[in-house]
Amino acid sequence: MVPADQGGGVMRADLLSDPVAGLDEALAAVDAFDQVLVAGLLRPQPAQAAGLTELAHAVAGTPLAARVSEAAAKAAAGAAGEDHFVALAAARTALLGSVHDALMTRVTEATGRPRGEETVPATGGRQAANLLAAARAWLCDLARAGWRGIDHEVVSGAAQVVSAMLPDPSLRRPATLLDGFAAELAASCPGSALERIPARRWGDLWSRGMLLTLPGAADAPAPGTATGRLLPLGVDLQEHATAAQAQVHAVFEPADGSAPGLVRATVSVPKPDTVVGAGLWQLLRPHMSLLAAVGEGRSMELSDMPVTAEGDLIWSDEHARPSEPADAFTTARVALPTATDPATAPLDRHPTRIAVPVFLEGYAVQKEDETMTFTVAGHPLAVDTDRVPTAGPLTPEAVATSNACIGLLRWDAGTYRVQPLAVETTVRKKPVALHAGAWVGGTTDKVGVKAEKAATDAVAVLRERAGRLLRK
Repeated sequence: MVPADQGGGVMRADLLSDPVAGLDEALAAVDAFDQVLVAGLLRPQPAQAAGLTELAHAVAGTPLAARVSEAAAKAAAGAAGEDHFVALAAARTALLGSVHDALMTRVTEATGRPRGEETVPATGGRQAANLLAAARAWLCDLARAGWRGIDHEVVSGAAQVVSAMLPDPSLRRPATLLDGFAAELAASCPGSALERIPARRWGDLWSRGMLLTLPGAADAPAPGTATGRLLPLGVDLQEHATAAQAQVHAVFEPADGSAPGLVRATVSVPKPDTVVGAGLWQLLRPHMSLLAAVGEGRSMELSDMPVTAEGDLIWSDEHARPSEPADAFTTARVALPTATDPATAPLDRHPTRIAVPVFLEGYAVQKEDETMTFTVAGHPLAVDTDRVPTAGPLTPEAVATSNACIGLLRWDAGTYRVQPLAVETTVRKKPVALHAGAWVGGTTDKVGVKAEKAATDAVAVLRERAGRLLRK
């Protein structure tokens, strides 16, 4: 059932401002445990015992209660073993999973869209138990040392394990996480000299690593296939100094006439730090034909495209072809309200993973200093303009003058926020649609052309240098 229109499109923003019961308490227990990891559990102090007890109390009455209570007691005494650390990681993950589920329940009520059912994964093949155990042993060493106690000797313990895991496709997911985690820790050594410790982030990586190294934890349901029409909504571009990722959010209409659903297609590439802004499209464009279709404002016809139970298309150009023109705002107004939101895998249930496509219109915009807010039917909704990429014509200024918005609803810093992917606004008394991914197929805009040329020059230089090295 689509909620009644309150002048804010097809989303009830009033439901997003109501407090969520138990949310603050769950996050407080996670924060308490994260502070335990800051100091480490080699020689626990009374403050750490209190943090462990708070974590145990937070899962009292759940199936984890007895194991976590025992683990907390052992850890407080400085006698925790691997099984105890696993139990503590599971409790922390379960708490953040409950926060995710509570927040998503509120989002489902606000959008009025149905949600997909979770699929039970099939049991995977045998994994190298010795390598997984070695990885957990390293993570246990980290927990004992604490983030204040890390040094290059402790962190380097991951190198041999990761090198042995990476060649095995079944271990690549945990290996990649551990590799990135170790690199981040190495860049922060020694921990005793750090002015600020990202306790939540490192707690997330540690607990996720502990669970992913359990046999069978990374198993996923076998992918299905998708045949039908894909209607793009927008592109979320993410940039790092050495990598870039474009994620296309879209509505998929199955050819068999069954209910439409929300899907994602993602492409990631390494990049030199000299390629920025619109130049990123040059690196991403060759790897996924969908990006060209987005730039041209077209739909795509899919034929047996692999798709996961979580709605992620495992993109292959041979299973797709460009189709008719498709306006993203028409899709948002007509197809999005009835599309099913995909289910979330158990280990992916985390507040930071929330990124739900929504459509808003008829709102008022307030801007104070660097903060922007949409007032939707009398209720404020924060706008995350920091996530608007510089690689397209969409700007914070355009968002401020908009009257309709396709965006991703996220939850950050204790509140729901909308990340604009596209807006409708008025330029010189004419209605205009501006998309974050409008330049993905190329542009005549002066800024975009300049960035593309700079990227071409930078990539050409790197290829020439690489060629010289190979010739040697």
